[in-house]
Amino acid sequence: MTVTIFLGALLGPMALGVPIAFALIISGVALMLFLGLFDAQIVAQNVLNGADSFPLMAVPFFLLAGEVMNTGGLSRRIVALAMAMVGHIRGGLGFVAIFAACILSSLSGSAVADAAALGALLLPMMLKSGHDAARAGGLLASASIIGPIIPPSIGFILYGVVGGVSITKLFLAGIFPGLMIAAALCITWLIVARKEQFELPPRQSARVRLGALLDSVWALLLPVIIIVGLKFGVFTPTEAGVVAAVYALFVSMVIYRELTPGQLFHVFVAAAKITSVVMFLVACAAVSAWLITVADVPGALAALVEPLMDNQTLLLIAIMVLIVVVGTAMDMTPTILVMTPVLMPIIKQAGIDPVYFGVLFIINNSIGLITPPVGTVLNVICGVSKLTMEDLMKGVWPFLIAELIVLFLLVLFPELVTVPVSWFGH
Repeated sequence: MTVTIFLGALLGPMALGVPIAFALIISGVALMLFLGLFDAQIVAQNVLNGADSFPLMAVPFFLLAGEVMNTGGLSRRIVALAMAMVGHIRGGLGFVAIFAACILSSLSGSAVADAAALGALLLPMMLKSGHDAARAGGLLASASIIGPIIPPSIGFILYGVVGGVSITKLFLAGIFPGLMIAAALCITWLIVARKEQFELPPRQSARVRLGALLDSVWALLLPVIIIVGLKFGVFTPTEAGVVAAVYALFVSMVIYRELTPGQLFHVFVAAAKITSVVMFLVACAAVSAWLITVADVPGALAALVEPLMDNQTLLLIAIMVLIVVVGTAMDMTPTILVMTPVLMPIIKQAGIDPVYFGVLFIINNSIGLITPPVGTVLNVICGVSKLTMEDLMKGVWPFLIAELIVLFLLVLFPELVTVPVSWFGH
């Protein structure tokens, strides 16, 4: 009964168009009334405590870094480097998109920011070369979701804060799975684009390639600084966000000189708007998270999946299928905030490594960004390409299937996550 009330109070308002943040508070209040615990002071206290977290301070800094990179020329130089290196091979623009997405993901940690950058810079090139619009848009959308997987990742930060998991370990654990997804997209692109007729960009000389590499070296240094700093304990993930923002500002304003003081205000406002949405969601979700614990919703859910508790693989498959379904209706941030406190006790009870599960969980949530009807990244690409959602989905399906295959390979073979993490050290 408790689970039914919680889901009904959450999904009902969402179906009526109530913003997710307010639906989260409504579901929490509904549970409080059902349990006879309603107190407005408890609601207010949990909202305040939900956003009062030092690790969460990394979110605004990484979001600011992403905005600075797109405005200050770092993203454009990454795409130019990818174009110079692999743009001339057959289907090269597709490989440019995947290559650039991997590097951009190590800069911003946001799929939406990467989708906006890739869509604006590469989609016109792909259409001009003769690529099918839906297929090109589908590839760009699918490549953009590597953003929350390869560190730094805002998704990992939220999961780590809510679930009490080491964010540094999550960052290091996301590198190899992110590269696996990139490899799967490359293979899929080779298959789906082989019958297309398009113009190939000319092969660039070694001098041009070297020039593109030197021009982008300041942008390429940022992920190296972050990964090395986290690996050797130079700074925490929160401090890494500060480093990323300050470094991006310095490079954009002093080295590349593409970000002017007059543009700073608009960049800070854009980052503040996105941050306010994320942080308000986190604050409101704290009410539901507290009530989920008090009402023992995880215990009720554990009773439902008890037959699977002795088989970690079957349990993970069941949970992944559930999250895929949830991801079609909810955006990434609220899904993390709602599902983490529900699933974490079950994961620990089943003896599953929370870091390993976190990688699967964030990959699954990232895939949800390209599944309709919500599909935030799909909406970004639709806005850039002027395609309808129906047309874009025709181009997304092959890449979506490839990413789901990678997800379930990781479920079946946990060592694909755990072994690479051991290379970096815990």
